[in-house]
Amino acid sequence: MYRLLFSLVIARIPAETVHHLTLRALRAVQAVPGAVPLLRRLLAPRDPALAVRALGLDFPSPLGLAAGFDKDAVAYEALGGFGFGHVEIGTVTGRPQPGNPRPRLFRLVPDRAVINRMGFNNAGSQAAADRLRDRGAGTIVGVNIGKTKVVPEASATADYVASTERLAPHADYLVVNVSSPNTPGLRDLQAVEHLRPLLTAVREAADRSTERRVPLLVKIAPDLADDDIDAVADLALGLGLDGIIAANTTIGRDALLSPPVLVKETGGLSGAPLKERSLDVLRRLRSRTGGRLTLISVGGVETADDVWERLQAGATLVQGYTGMIYGGPLWAHRINRALSRRVRDSASKSLPAPRP
Repeated sequence: MYRLLFSLVIARIPAETVHHLTLRALRAVQAVPGAVPLLRRLLAPRDPALAVRALGLDFPSPLGLAAGFDKDAVAYEALGGFGFGHVEIGTVTGRPQPGNPRPRLFRLVPDRAVINRMGFNNAGSQAAADRLRDRGAGTIVGVNIGKTKVVPEASATADYVASTERLAPHADYLVVNVSSPNTPGLRDLQAVEHLRPLLTAVREAADRSTERRVPLLVKIAPDLADDDIDAVADLALGLGLDGIIAANTTIGRDALLSPPVLVKETGGLSGAPLKERSLDVLRRLRSRTGGRLTLISVGGVETADDVWERLQAGATLVQGYTGMIYGGPLWAHRINRALSRRVRDSASKSLPAPRP
């Protein structure tokens, strides 16, 4: 049914318009008393075999929603009700910003992919903190923070620290995003000589902002060279980070089927074409870190088989976003049901552990 609706209606509406309409609908659901608890009873994962203990938290499913959908923390409870084991909000910046000019979001339907050059459009970290302040315990919420576009690279650390101080008290975990291709100079911060002081400052800011220890992760790009991936992994271990999210969108455009006019749009590519590289980066990180970090795999996740493969390859948790665009609102619920069947049919009766 959703595929028919997508092809006849949704695909004919600008992608960003659909995104805003979806968020508006989710906010309306949250405003109805009892609606989110009912959604949870119907759609949220309840199979104990899917539960994952990671980052000091109990996730009801390994599948979460990646950052980029709920940028301003306005719909995370409803999204949790639709079956996501966690929701990562953001990317949030120190100051409010409108993002890049429209159009800035493009579907590549033949490739089951999306190109975006949103540019961290959000209401700022203070607004997100205000929304998260009184949240309940229903949905695990990660907070993804990035650099404000107008802030020069020399002042980037202070910008991240400001967001950390506002958001750490309300986040189940924090993610430092230095890997979006849509903020000029941001990916330069992935270089170890820039990343080390940034992560150190964010860790210190989180620790002084709240009495509990908030898990801290870094999100990297799939376009990093293998040696640079190793360097980030070594840095994460050396600094005592809790994990790495791999990977963000790619600037690559190899072997796409969509019309050239779309393929040539600038921005980050997500979806099915990212699947193999994302898996390669995950395996490299697993080999380098030896299970000492929580690895969250994102990029090209579409099916329960994809989630299963990522868990086997070393992921503790898995995230999706573009898969939901093409799979519809029940996408996470269907994957959780399929994972439950796979667990029951497996010899171990549990989620897969990484292969040696």
